[in-house]
Amino acid sequence: MADTVIHLEEIKKSYLMGKQDLQVLKGISIDILRNEYVALMGPSGSGKSTLMNILGCLDSPTSGLYILNGHDVSQMEDNDLADIRNKEIGFVFQQFNLLPRLSALENVALPLVYAGIPKKERMEMAHEVLRKVDLTDRSHHKPNELSGGQCQRVAIARALVNNPSIILADEPTGNLDTKTSHEIMNIFAKIHDEGNTVVLVTHEEDISNYAKRVIRLRDGVLESDKTKDASSVI
Repeated sequence: MADTVIHLEEIKKSYLMGKQDLQVLKGISIDILRNEYVALMGPSGSGKSTLMNILGCLDSPTSGLYILNGHDVSQMEDNDLADIRNKEIGFVFQQFNLLPRLSALENVALPLVYAGIPKKERMEMAHEVLRKVDLTDRSHHKPNELSGGQCQRVAIARALVNNPSIILADEPTGNLDTKTSHEIMNIFAKIHDEGNTVVLVTHEEDISNYAKRVIRLRDGVLESDKTKDASSVI
């Protein structure tokens, strides 16, 4: 399907623990369309972190097919996976993962360095995405001069700067208070409204309510996959 950004077909993942083969994912098949907003949920041990790592091209499946925006990434080597990650995926993590010696602007521009974009152009692009997250006035501040919510806004801007196929957010409000969490989720809603595909990994029901579709895993299999009607989305 032309509008399918993520196509997973019978994805399995197992790890060798001593002499025992531990199967974490037991045949996951999912399609995520362009401009969908999906929450991925599941209890500890459900396999959601493993699935997130595969979606983010941080790990490869043991078997199965993963097509990301037209690229078969199922069995790619590490160097090719790194290239796809930088071009196709914008990551937002719970821990922000900002470089402390760089300003907000420089942190946002960092993925563009790896993409080989000239300095003047990447600074202009970084300024533009900082404007989208309402942080233009803090662009020259370093992470230790910013609040937790501001640091997460910088991380979101960094995820957006390459215009990736998907934004993959792993517990993005895990280190934030309730008020700031909802401010951050409103930014994700705005990002989605502008046409981005968002995949949100969370264990918090109130955070998952921002998504339009909720996929739940349990014991390495798909437990449920429900699309909400517009009236039930925050």
